[in-house]
Amino acid sequence: MRDPARPHRPAPVRLRAAHLPVAGRPRPHTRPDEDDRAPWLAPTRALARQALDEGTPYFGICLGGQLLAQVAGGEVRGEHGRPEFGSTPLRLRPDSAGDPLFSGLPPRPTAIQNHVDAITRLPEGARWLAESEGCPYQAFRVGERAWGVQFHPEAEAAGILRWNEERLRRYGYEREALHRDALADEPGAAEAWGAVAGRFAGVVRRAG
Repeated sequence: MRDPARPHRPAPVRLRAAHLPVAGRPRPHTRPDEDDRAPWLAPTRALARQALDEGTPYFGICLGGQLLAQVAGGEVRGEHGRPEFGSTPLRLRPDSAGDPLFSGLPPRPTAIQNHVDAITRLPEGARWLAESEGCPYQAFRVGERAWGVQFHPEAEAAGILRWNEERLRRYGYEREALHRDALADEPGAAEAWGAVAGRFAGVVRRAG
């Protein structure tokens, strides 16, 4: 998913690929149903619905995870709970033990966060995979091939240095401190989320 502040091509009407990754960027602040601010959301929700209906592998990151939760029948609320920025400890839930992507990960991995909105209810039947102290629904699976995460497994510590300092201060965070913490946590996080990425690629290959 492209930054809606930049020029972008319309989302396709139908899926044309063997998988659907959906990622959201923190600029501008957008929830998965704010079609008036981001006209690409409605067609993206339609693609997510198609992926669920057809069993196409889906991986939603941050806004993409919220979008999956909403499309599948869950709930997302804006400015809800504790904002999370920077490297954050997660806890794996019992359902992670049998999950194709999360099984065998360290029980307390870290991941970079950048969100103030939150999933407040998972879809019925979803597998709850990970939580954090400030945000319970950090990772989940819907059906057999659709995953959503609230955090950014793809993010690197260096990217934090490009975050808006004024926005961070508004929520009580300091950019340099976030960068230092994320840099210290990066080796373990890269290993964990690199493994997840490789496993998702395997799901895509098997589905194709």
